[in-house]
Amino acid sequence: MKLKVTVNGAVYDVDVEVEEEPRPTLGAVLVGSTSAYGVTPTAAKAPAGSSNALTATIAGTVVTVLVEDGQQVSSGDTLLVLEAMKMETEITAPRDGTIGHVAVSVGEAVQGGQVLIEWAE
Repeated sequence: MKLKVTVNGAVYDVDVEVEEEPRPTLGAVLVGSTSAYGVTPTAAKAPAGSSNALTATIAGTVVTVLVEDGQQVSSGDTLLVLEAMKMETEITAPRDGTIGHVAVSVGEAVQGGQVLIEWAE
């Protein structure tokens, strides 16, 4: 590459070799939260297709748990609230049934596909 450089009023023609720099690669991406709850990612505990479990559709932090083990719920009832990207998402019951086990607690970080609630058989 040829450049024209002026130093103290004198003009110089300069040949410059430009080396190709390696492109930066994307390293680890940490997603934080400004939530009052700490974010500690956990591994999914069951496959998303589990028939007797309600799984998280998004990753987030559990803000509120509104049900307890043994409680009867109807389709559409709000079971818990997840916070993701400063937005709260209500997780509702997809069907009528009895809560067998609440697998998460307030402040816990969850991943997509992780079991939130198990239904009683």
